[in-house]
Parts: sequence; C-alpha cells; structure tokens
Amino acid sequence: MAQQERAVRTRRAVLEAAAAVFAERGYAAATIAEILSRAGVTKGALYFHFNSKAALAQGVLQAQITAEYHLPRELKLQEWVDAGMTLAKRLPQEPLLLAGVRLSADLQGRDVFGSAWPAWAEVTASFLADAKERGEVLPHVVPAEAAQVFLGAWIGVQFVSQAAADWADLEERMSSLFNYVLPAIAAPAVLARLDTAPDRGARVIAEAKQQPPVALAAAGT
Repeated sequence: MAQQERAVRTRRAVLEAAAAVFAERGYAAATIAEILSRAGVTKGALYFHFNSKAALAQGVLQAQITAEYHLPRELKLQEWVDAGMTLAKRLPQEPLLLAGVRLSADLQGRDVFGSAWPAWAEVTASFLADAKERGEVLPHVVPAEAAQVFLGAWIGVQFVSQAAADWADLEERMSSLFNYVLPAIAAPAVLARLDTAPDRGARVIAEAKQQPPVALAAAGT
C-alpha cells in the first residue's frame, strides 16, 4: 500500500512539473530534463509512468476534468454554471489547467497528443442533456450543438482574458458569457433562479472543500 501511494505521488509530481513547463514554454520547447528537475524524480521514475513527452502531454490533458469541486444542485443548469465558474476561478492559479489551454491550442502538437476541447464539450453536452430532460432547457436546444457553440465562446474568452488582463478578469468575462448564453437556452422560470455572479466559482470551491467530491456526469470522465 505504501508503495502504491508513493507511485501515485510520484505520478502527480511528474504531471504537475510537466504542466508547469508546458504552460510556460509550450510543448515544442519543453524538455524532459527540465521536467525531471522540477519534479525532483529520477528518469526511471518518470518513464515508469510516461514513456515519452507526448505521453506526458496526454496525461496533462486527461487531468483537466475532475470532480474535485462538483456539487449536486437542484438545477442541472446551475451545476453547469458552477463547473464553468469554478474553472474560471482555478485556471489562472493551476498549471495543469494553464497547460491544458496552451496544449489544446497547439495546432502542430495536437496531432501528437490531442486536445482537452472534446472532453470539455462532452461535459457541457452532458449537463445540457440532463437539464433538457428535466425541462430546464428550451425545447429547440440541441445539447451537443449548444456545447460546441459554448466551447468556441469559452475558448475566445480565455484568450482575450489572457491577452488583455493576464487572466485577472476571467471570472467577470465568464460570468458575462453565461449571462448572454443562458437566456437563449434556459426556460424563463429556471433562468431567474440561476446564480452567475463573478464570485460564484470562489463560493462553490469554498463549499466543496467542506464536502466529499461527487463524480461528474459525463461519459469518459
């Protein structure tokens, strides 16, 4: 058991070190030597978990979506909003998420290690499908299509926030995005009950830290 726990810690240390390097330098400029130095592990320990730099990038992307701050709500649309707002709160502070943004936008590297975007679209589609079944979403809404539209807008919000404010206004921009998108998809009675305030993510994270995590309702996560 101790050996297994040590292996888990080593894998996490390697992922976090790789994420920091990818976030700062991008995939092409990142080196295994720098990742090893930051992780403080041997080359053998790293290659036990990840057999290449591409595998490291894939591991970082796969770590993007967790249930760490997901809490069940009366409204599925509120759960979706909470997922987006907690992400906006966490992204500027967490190298794993920052690396995911940079790796996913790497047009040359995507053929090698993939992207986190399809997984995020799947999570959104799952939330919207559940919300539609509950009557929270307007009848004309197609969850998978709406998820793709929202993904494109969310990616744009990320890059504008990074370029214009070094991420400082990401929560405000995410709140505005929800405030413009939700009236087009949410039933009016549900819309009036949704909390999309810029500080929503911070409040959800504080609440979640007091409770055990719940699995995200999305295939493949």
